[in-house]
Amino acid sequence: MMTEALIHQAAEKSHEAAEVSSAPEDAQLSPAEVEAAVHAIADRSRHAARRMARANRAWKDKGLRAIGAALIASKAQILAANAKDVEAGRANGTSAALLDRLTLNDTRIEALAAALENLAGLPDPVGNVVRGQTLPNGLRLRQINVPMGVVAAIYEARPNVTVDIAGLALKSGNAVILRGGTAAAATNEALIRVLRDALDSVGLPADAVQSVDQFGREGANVLMRARGRVDVLIPRGGRDLIQTVVNNSSVPVIETGEGNVHIFIDESASEDMAVEILLNAKTQRPSVCNTVETLLVHSGSTVLPAVAAALRKAGVTLHADERIRAALPASVESVPATDEDWATEYMDLDLAVGMVDNLDEAVKHIRKWSTGHTEAIITNDLANAERFISEIDSAAVIVNASTRFTDGGELGLGAEVGISTQKLHARGPMGLTELTTTKWIVQGEGQIRS
Repeated sequence: MMTEALIHQAAEKSHEAAEVSSAPEDAQLSPAEVEAAVHAIADRSRHAARRMARANRAWKDKGLRAIGAALIASKAQILAANAKDVEAGRANGTSAALLDRLTLNDTRIEALAAALENLAGLPDPVGNVVRGQTLPNGLRLRQINVPMGVVAAIYEARPNVTVDIAGLALKSGNAVILRGGTAAAATNEALIRVLRDALDSVGLPADAVQSVDQFGREGANVLMRARGRVDVLIPRGGRDLIQTVVNNSSVPVIETGEGNVHIFIDESASEDMAVEILLNAKTQRPSVCNTVETLLVHSGSTVLPAVAAALRKAGVTLHADERIRAALPASVESVPATDEDWATEYMDLDLAVGMVDNLDEAVKHIRKWSTGHTEAIITNDLANAERFISEIDSAAVIVNASTRFTDGGELGLGAEVGISTQKLHARGPMGLTELTTTKWIVQGEGQIRS
């Protein structure tokens, strides 16, 4: 068991390391010291969470607006830190998709601040009555939303997630511990400093936002084992990261999933709609999880040439099955598709394209290869739309719109922690309510159970 002296010493070292750099190599601590330091961070988070749970909506919204203003005021410092991470990523051979996720610019920082403003305008979920009744014996019951407590998040190369998760956690009355990964170390360090200073400026606890980045992978491992100190852990990233957290965590995990997203063009779909939706779903931002990765086209549809030509003009590589390749005009290039393509989340300008003869075949294909994130149908047949909605079991099902709308901000949630593809507690975009749990309030006048 760790002594109080060792815990105090490790905690002091943790503060010193955090002030110098978020890079793992700067935290020269033994495994025992890392464990003690991360536990100390979690304990400070627990104390901060108790204060956040007592904060009213006006106070929390003031904190969110202070963070938004501070992000704009600190834009130069944040972008300078981000440039270091992007340069290091390029030198290390990081893919274009991951570099896109890693990169911040003026527009993206302004969008983060705007999302915080939107979040401040949303109702506070804490105290919301889920259900209630008065029993025949006079007991008055209410089930209400309450904060989770200490929320931890492990993610990679996504500095926007640092702000999104912190904002959602604060609005829902929680404290958050972040592990943002080495690739975004400098950016996350700058962002967390801004977040903490902004909270302190309005009298909210700075320890409501903390990081374990300075402890590298060992810090993440300790965080995953901190059951009792951390209430819930949310991984956000690729399959390997998510499965590592799911398989190794003793802390309860809300699993976010990769997005092998499908669009089915039905026989009745109009050409203009199909072209616009596919271009948006594939090319607007290819590196994100709600980008379409597989297109299924009804054999009776006439829109394939126009859709394929538009995608190729936008720089998309088509990985097409034999029937699609035979149906494409000679001017539209493609490469043969394999089973690996149907299973791939490209997160780039690549698209698997297959032909099916009816809705049943489309549903069968999606059930086989889907990761349960988002699927869409483009159709003018109401019966087919209703069948698609009924038979597709994914977190989001879309009719006649881009898959890019599976996003917390776009769906009116202010922001999101991630897209949950599991079926327990939270599913789909996880906003404020998904970062709360419930408790029962029972009020009586001396009743006893017979």
